[in-house]
Amino acid sequence: MKKVLLFIASAVIVCSCNFMENKMGGSSEAQRERDSLQRVIDEKDMELNDIMGSINEVQEGIRRINEAQGRVTIADGSRESASSKEIIRENMEFIQEAMQQNREVIAQLKEKLRNSTFNADKLQKTIENLQQQVEDQAQRIQELEAALAEKDEQLAQQTEAIASLNQDVISLTEDNKSKAKQVEAQDKELNSAWFVFGTKSELKEQKILDSGDVLKNGNFNKDYFTKIDIRYDKEIKLYSKSAKLLTTHPAGSYNLVKDKQDQYELHITNPAQFWSVSKYLVVQVR
Repeated sequence: MKKVLLFIASAVIVCSCNFMENKMGGSSEAQRERDSLQRVIDEKDMELNDIMGSINEVQEGIRRINEAQGRVTIADGSRESASSKEIIRENMEFIQEAMQQNREVIAQLKEKLRNSTFNADKLQKTIENLQQQVEDQAQRIQELEAALAEKDEQLAQQTEAIASLNQDVISLTEDNKSKAKQVEAQDKELNSAWFVFGTKSELKEQKILDSGDVLKNGNFNKDYFTKIDIRYDKEIKLYSKSAKLLTTHPAGSYNLVKDKQDQYELHITNPAQFWSVSKYLVVQVR
């Protein structure tokens, strides 16, 4: 009986062990399948997150390019300051760099999608839309660059024209100054006269009086005369109590007047008439 019970107990133990082994084996296999599926899901998530991150990067690049483009203003006919030109240059450099970066990210996106296990028509369409936006932006940037280049050319032409006008103004100003000096000199010469007073012997000595004739020839000493402006110099002090005009001057155009010292002064009352016969005045005094 003991042998029978021992046999039955042994059989139960063996069956129990086999049951436990079968149960444990089945559980491990299911766990492996779950783990494998989870890895696939995680890889898909990482792949999708990577693609979406690249898409967001391109969209952000497009947004920043639009902002930079808005900061590049063109005002026809205006002349920007140095700081404004620097801002435009910096924004255009940023736009070019951002455009290149967007193209590179889109190329990477296409490569990722080709190698992806997704059957993602919507993702493909999204990438195509992004690429179209980038190309449209590129076209607008080309038009903006062309407009800036045209404006630069206009400003260069304006600068050249202004420089030419300034040079013309300078030349005209110098020419006017030269002409004004000529006119002034001519005017001064036209209104110049020369006078001299002296004793008979002094006048003879300077060859102003020769054999009773005054200014008979041109070899008299012109340096002995004093130059005056007939428009302003209308009174000539003679410092003598005796005075006689030797040159011809119309009567009524002057007066010989004595001062407080009883010395003569010549007062020219009508300069145009007085100097109409001769621009030289010779007065003999004692």
